[in-house]
Amino acid sequence: MIKLSKVEKSYPLQGGRSWVLRNIDLEIGAGEFVSIMGPSGSGKTSLLNVLGLMDADWQGEYWLGETAVHKLGRKQRQPLQREHIGFIFQHYHLIDDLTVQENLDLPLSYRDVQGSERKARVADILDRFQIVGKKDLYPKQLSGGQQQLVAVARAVITRPSLLLADEPTGALHSTQGKTIMDLLGELNGQGTTIVQVTHSEANARYGQRIVELRDGWLKPKST
Repeated sequence: MIKLSKVEKSYPLQGGRSWVLRNIDLEIGAGEFVSIMGPSGSGKTSLLNVLGLMDADWQGEYWLGETAVHKLGRKQRQPLQREHIGFIFQHYHLIDDLTVQENLDLPLSYRDVQGSERKARVADILDRFQIVGKKDLYPKQLSGGQQQLVAVARAVITRPSLLLADEPTGALHSTQGKTIMDLLGELNGQGTTIVQVTHSEANARYGQRIVELRDGWLKPKST
């Protein structure tokens, strides 16, 4: 599903450049669950942003399925991102003045999904994530764990083929974190390709493969 070849990212500095990603070669198969680990500042989130088409300022080749992302302009990448990629952020990114139900409906409103289908998908995801009772509440009325559960539900309601998670349990206590990770494991078991960034060895082991970033360089950690 994913193939990166010699992907690099840097920022200009006086008298040189600061390198964030260096000569990244990475292949991820459809249905795989890959964990990316490394110390703070190693380039993990930068790599995730490249994979998620949130950052266009990089060099190298990126193939997403049969699509050569590196040959597309910024506007051409937007529908590819919208149709195929879901995001789970560490700090939820829910919209405060929308209810849970409205937050879940929002990503569907950006796609060519009919009103009746949107309602059916929202109802299904509320039931699947066992948050029907929270549908009329606003994010500030939810606990951190509940907000992250809604964030995961919002990420998967569009049925993305690729799910990217940036420290998805970083702000949660252990019980809430295990709930989220078990859910990601279940989604992966159903065929969703997942790439997560994590500092947690326990969370990393949910993946079938762990790779490590050090100073922007990628190397296998385990198989």
